[in-house]
Amino acid sequence: MSKPNAAPANQVRAHDDVLGYLLKHAHLALEQRTDAALADMGLTARDLGVLRVIAGDEARSQQEVATVLGVDRTSMVALLDALERRGIVVRKPSERDRRRNVIELTPDGRSMFQRAEQRSTQVEQAFTAALGHAGGAELRRALQAVLDASGRS
Repeated sequence: MSKPNAAPANQVRAHDDVLGYLLKHAHLALEQRTDAALADMGLTARDLGVLRVIAGDEARSQQEVATVLGVDRTSMVALLDALERRGIVVRKPSERDRRRNVIELTPDGRSMFQRAEQRSTQVEQAFTAALGHAGGAELRRALQAVLDASGRS
């Protein structure tokens, strides 16, 4: 990897000196490894993200889950429809607002989530192993600080 420098304005930075490139390709590599680890369960990293938000009670409605994950409404409907068909999640009318559906993990869904989360954690640990345990934790803190400063979290 090249090192950042204060090069003249007319000099082109190497692609591996661009933060966006590095973040994008690190994300793609991690997602690919996570997808491979979850493939025999019929889940993807994206599915696991949805299940994690539901399991962690970060969001209750379809719209709230989409907002937390930054996923458009149409994509969220398709993701939840597929998970519901498999008996992993269930939509129920909200007790407070009958116009709104609450999404919950089924007992089988919770079990599947726990197994998938364990695999995902192992993939993350292997992915950041070159940084060491402390380095992996520092990477998470640094990325969270950047997101916090940008207003996204």
